[in-house]
Amino acid sequence: MKPSFLFVSTAAAALLTAAAFIVTTAAQVPQGVQDVTSNPPPQPRTFPAPTNLKVLPRELTGEQVHHLMEQWTASLGTHCNSCHAEDRENIGPDGRPLLNFAADSKPMKAVARTMFTMTEEINTKYVASIDNSGVPVTCGTCHRGHLGPEPFVTAPDKRASSPQVQSPSSDSSTSHEENANR
Repeated sequence: MKPSFLFVSTAAAALLTAAAFIVTTAAQVPQGVQDVTSNPPPQPRTFPAPTNLKVLPRELTGEQVHHLMEQWTASLGTHCNSCHAEDRENIGPDGRPLLNFAADSKPMKAVARTMFTMTEEINTKYVASIDNSGVPVTCGTCHRGHLGPEPFVTAPDKRASSPQVQSPSSDSSTSHEENANR
């Protein structure tokens, strides 16, 4: 009597597993078939070829320049419109003007070019001449996420805050001339 109960239990478990598999498989939408009510997948982003490159290498692609600009904005804690002017005649899908990346109308763009030239010079003339230096100077080296670099402040010297102990040689009975000869 026990062997038949074991057979029935095993058969029931197999049937339940098969039913669960069939329901799960039937509920899935096959790959490549898309529900017409859902949004289409986003189009891959394209980056136009850069123009008006004055300090960056001219052979950079639009994607490379975009990646570099993202690094700069993060290093400086700023946004694209700090250096790039709005093009009021070119409106984006969100109804806001797009940026004219080639325009030189913002003074901050000239500053960025000067700073880029400076870091390149530091890296090629000085950092490269140090054996095993390895780490180049970047915008983030000084700016650390702030448009204006934070001034460096040294930590207070712990020795200066402790009480001064007079040495035996500074006894007031010792002449100035004797101290000078020590």
